[in-house]
Formats: sequence, structure tokens, C-alpha cells
Amino acid sequence: MPEQLLFAMEVTLNGLMAGVLYALVALGFVLIFKASGVFNFAQGVMALFAALTLVGFMEGQIPFAHLINAIFGTDIHHFGWHVNALVAILMTMVVMVALAWCVNHFVMRHLVNQEPIILFMATIGLAYFLEGLGDLMWGSDIKNLNVGLPQGINGWIDETTFNLFGYGFFIDHLDIVATIVAVALVIVLIAFAQYTKQGRAMRAVADDHQAALSVGISLNFIWVMVWSVAGFVALVAGIMWGSKSGVQFSLSLIALKALPVLMLGGFTSIPGAIVGGLIIGVGEKLFEFAVGPLIGGATENWFAFVLALVFLVFRPQGLFGEKIIERV
Repeated sequence: MPEQLLFAMEVTLNGLMAGVLYALVALGFVLIFKASGVFNFAQGVMALFAALTLVGFMEGQIPFAHLINAIFGTDIHHFGWHVNALVAILMTMVVMVALAWCVNHFVMRHLVNQEPIILFMATIGLAYFLEGLGDLMWGSDIKNLNVGLPQGINGWIDETTFNLFGYGFFIDHLDIVATIVAVALVIVLIAFAQYTKQGRAMRAVADDHQAALSVGISLNFIWVMVWSVAGFVALVAGIMWGSKSGVQFSLSLIALKALPVLMLGGFTSIPGAIVGGLIIGVGEKLFEFAVGPLIGGATENWFAFVLALVFLVFRPQGLFGEKIIERV
């Protein structure tokens, strides 16, 4: 088998793994949009905030230490202990649920029945608020996140080698773990939406708010639940991306890479987020491999957005989105 073909197969396999990481972020967008019709621009910052909080708990950092030191003239930053990764993850999840309640109580419930653009602008404001809050609470320096997964910053990248016809395929262990976690997460989310009372209530709210209210479904409860689940997805994405590239404020920009994923898969489809992520991941790697050298490289930065633009022109609802037909 030609070496170029084998290398293309390796690129494809690594593209699939990268696509799963994109899909993890896109899942948070889909969940909130599906239940409330709100495009949550803050999803990427939620992943950053969750990762910062997790590292802070694990390292025993004092929240708002810089602010406390500035006010009282002290120089304290740590409690002097470290927290187990699993315990820190549970503590971070509690914080994300509290954040979901605060977002619903102080922001979203006051904007019911407002125009979509107003809700979208509210999530942009929420994104900047959370980014500033994370900086104030935990500092802005790059942090190393180690929860037992292979690391990419200030650590090591462990690779698995598969041999085929004497050719070695190199795949990061972290990408393998991310794939397994993403598949399990999708299965759980689909089962939750289809087979649980809360999941059916969420789908009812997504279809018609007024009808859901008329049968006794609490919109506040559903929205807090959905933002909490999106917070959990953001935490998982933050762990994966933070372990891969370190917890830094550029982590919030992964939301931009999730936008083409949503345009391909559809804003209301959980499986669509996964399929869209895989298409983007494989497409950008193969395009860089095949076309990049001919035009100077760096095609991964714009390929996904060009592909999304094509979909917007010819199939704006995405592969799995519902086609809206309005009769006049």
C-alpha cells in the first residue's frame, strides 16, 4: 500500500478524534438551543470557567485571592492542600449547577418572549462576565490540568502506535479517551431526552412553551436543568481541551470552532452535533493534507467556515435540522 495513502488514513483517523472534541463543545449549544431557543454564545467561556474552577479546587487556590490581597495587603494564594481530581470534579459540577440557577434567575427569566437577538446579546454579555469572573477568581496565568489523562502542556503526550502493513499510525491517548467519553455522553444524553420524564418535558418545552405550561411543566425548572446539563458538557469539554493544550483564556475560542459544526449538523440535533464535528475534523485535516501544501498551508483555520458557508447557501437547516416551512 502506498505510503501517501497510509498517511492519509492516519490523517483521517486523527481528524475523527479532533472532530469529537469539536462535537463536545457543540453539544452544549444544541442542548440550550433545543430547550429554550437561545443560542448560547457563552458556551465556550463556560468550558473555560469550568476548567479554571476545576484547577482551582484541585490546587487548593483561594478564590479571589488577588482581590483579597489588594484590599487587605496580604500575600496569600493557597489553602495549603490539594483536592483529589474526582472530588474536585464533583465540586466543580456543583458550581456549574449554581451558575445555571443564577443565569436563569437573574438573566433568562427576565427575557422570556423577547426577540432572539436580545437573548443572543444577553449570552454575549454573559460570556464577557464569566471570562472576567474567572480571571478575578483564579487568575489569568496558564494552568496545567492533570486529572489522570495524557497531557499536552508542561507534561507529555502519550501516543498509541498501530501497525498496518509495516506502517505506524500514531494516535494520542487523549484523543482516544475523548472519543470514548463523547460517545458515552451522547448515548446518555439521547437516552435522557427520550426515556426520562425530565427529558420528555425538555422536548415538550422545545416544541411549544405555552403548551408545556398548560400541562404543568415548570419552565424555570427545565431551563435550570438544561443549563446545568450544558454546564456539565462544558466541564467535560474543558477537561479534554484543558488537558490537551492547558487551561488558558484562549480556550474560550473553541466556541468559534463549534459554530461550523452546528451549521452542518443542525442547531437542534444531538446526533447532528457529533456528525458535524466528525465531518469538520476529518475535512480540515484531509484538506490541509491534500490542498494545504499547494496554497501555502494554514487551511485548517478557515476550511470549516467555508464549508459552513456552503451549507448555509444550499441547506441552511443542516444535515439533521428541521426544515421550517411557513405558509402565507
